[in-house]
Parts: sequence; C-alpha cells; structure tokens
Amino acid sequence: MTISPVDFASLLCSRLCHDLLSPVGALNNGLELLADETDPAMRERCLELMNDSARTSANKLKFFRLAFGAAGGFGELVDSREAQTAIEGLLGDNKRLELHWLVEEPQLPKTAIKVLLNLGMIAGDALVRGGTLAIGGESHGEVTEIVLKAEGTRIVLDDELRRTLVDGADGREVTPRSAAAYLIHTLVAETGGSVQVSAPAENVLLFGATIRAG
Repeated sequence: MTISPVDFASLLCSRLCHDLLSPVGALNNGLELLADETDPAMRERCLELMNDSARTSANKLKFFRLAFGAAGGFGELVDSREAQTAIEGLLGDNKRLELHWLVEEPQLPKTAIKVLLNLGMIAGDALVRGGTLAIGGESHGEVTEIVLKAEGTRIVLDDELRRTLVDGADGREVTPRSAAAYLIHTLVAETGGSVQVSAPAENVLLFGATIRAG
C-alpha cells in the first residue's frame, strides 16, 4: 500500500492535534474557571494548573517540530542536544519514567534525529506503568546506529506499530496511531537501512535502526 504525501501529512497533523488536545483543553478550562473564581487560593491553584498545561503544550510543540518538521533548519546535521531537550520535554512529566540519554555524538544526521525521536515517543508510550528508557546513537563513517532499550513492569507495543516499524504499510492502512511508525520505516528504508524490534517479552523491549548516508 502506498500513501500520498498529502494524506500522510494529514495523519501526522491528526497525531499532533490528538496529543495537544488535552493540555490545550486544560488551559482553556483553567481560563474559564479563573474568570469566575474569587477565592485567592483557588485562583493561585488555577494559575499553577494553567502554567503546567502551557509548559506541556510548549514541550510537545518543540518535540513535534523536530520529530515531524524541518528539524534544525535545512542542514544535513542536527545538534544532538536539541533532540535530548525535545525528548526530555516530551517525557519529563511522566514521573514514573526514568530517561537515560547515551548519545555522545555532538551532531547526528537529520534523518537519524527524526528516527530517534519518534522511536523514543513510541518506546515511552509502551512503558504503560513507567520504567527506564535508554537511548543511544552513534555514527561510524556513513552508517548511524540507533538503539533504545525500554524496561518496565508492563510493556505494551501494539502489533500494528510493530509491523509498521519493520515492514511499513505492507498493504495495511496507515492510521494516525501508526503514522510515527510509518515515518520511521520510510525514512530508514529510503537510506537502504533497516528497523529492528525485539520479540515480545515481559519486562524488556529493544528497538534498533541502521541508517545509511548517501
């Protein structure tokens, strides 16, 4: 199955809007409560909640700009620290998740950054009860290797996502839920590389991607 660029862009926008709906909605609700609230303590609490929602919205937008958009401008390499800041902003509100950033390369190819961030988002979602997520990546000549290890008491990776990561659409419909997985597969396949996902296990899930330059 092939999907047009316009349709795929629509799917990515649907995913972005879905993830932003909750914090933006909470911000709007806070404004409505603040307009009617006169108790100073309650007004202060409303402002705190609105501040949290605004921060969450900003962090998600920064992440999606790098993961889906023109990451770092139009150069071939992107500062790895931008990717670290983006993934920490996306997952930082989850107090049950511990993130280990193991990327020592100061810069990585733009494609590798997008793949790394989208895999990080999928891995974070799979840790439904929290846990640890280690993200590593390094370049050897014209090859960049990315590895993620998720560990937790309960890990859930939808079969749709697993198949799409490894095989792409392969005759199946691409949905907003699987759009990030399809993006990962497509970006990697275009370089002649591959995506690997470990077999289902109780407490550990591994992701790998090999990206080739040129």
